[in-house]
Amino acid sequence: MSTSVPSTPATTLPVNGQVIGLAHHASRAALEGILARSGTTFNQSVALRAVSDNGGTVERGRLVGRLTGALKIEEPVARATVEEMTARELLAEPSAGQVSLTDAGRELFDSIRTAGNAIAARLYAGIPAEDLAAAGRVLTLVTERADAELAEA
Repeated sequence: MSTSVPSTPATTLPVNGQVIGLAHHASRAALEGILARSGTTFNQSVALRAVSDNGGTVERGRLVGRLTGALKIEEPVARATVEEMTARELLAEPSAGQVSLTDAGRELFDSIRTAGNAIAARLYAGIPAEDLAAAGRVLTLVTERADAELAEA
């Protein structure tokens, strides 16, 4: 049985973990279809973005740290993700301790980003900019608080 959150204004639920989770899982499922066609995992797509965001080259340890922090995964899983990407020749090691996007990695990331942006444009279409800004502020604050809770645990 499939459950969904009503989307009409009269039945819209207040923001809570369930609503946020459902939105995350629904939008991630749309992205997963794109990733599956290229044989790329979600973790790998996050790593591609992290390296790209850093100009195409990053310290291996910093990339592992970004994956563990952003995805809330264990360090061995993050390290395995980087190794998988090196084995697929999406990342290369130009010098000890660093990884860089290869041409294939850059091309893959560009295609994922383009398709992901198209999905996002459809998902966010018609939502007023001020609503998106408010949601962004709220979700950033919730993330900061959750990260603080995790750090204290």
